[in-house]
Amino acid sequence: MAGQGSAAKRHRQSEKARLRNKAARSEVRSSVRRFLTAIEANDKDVAAEQLKAVTKLIDTAAGKGLYHANTAARKKSRLTRKLNALT
Repeated sequence: MAGQGSAAKRHRQSEKARLRNKAARSEVRSSVRRFLTAIEANDKDVAAEQLKAVTKLIDTAAGKGLYHANTAARKKSRLTRKLNALT
């Protein structure tokens, strides 16, 4: 446990941030899973809608510093390639 008051506060803050980041990361992963399920079912319309939702979540997470900008771009690019491969 932290000895100083400021260290204790920092610990509380980092714990809140960790839980917030964990929830956001989990939401992105769940959304990607729904997208991949639509891809496996060869349902292009649903997959396109899911890609739109995933892209928005990834962009939001990247804007909040959860993902590096290049990581976010790479994730979106790979998912888009999967959708385009359906045609």
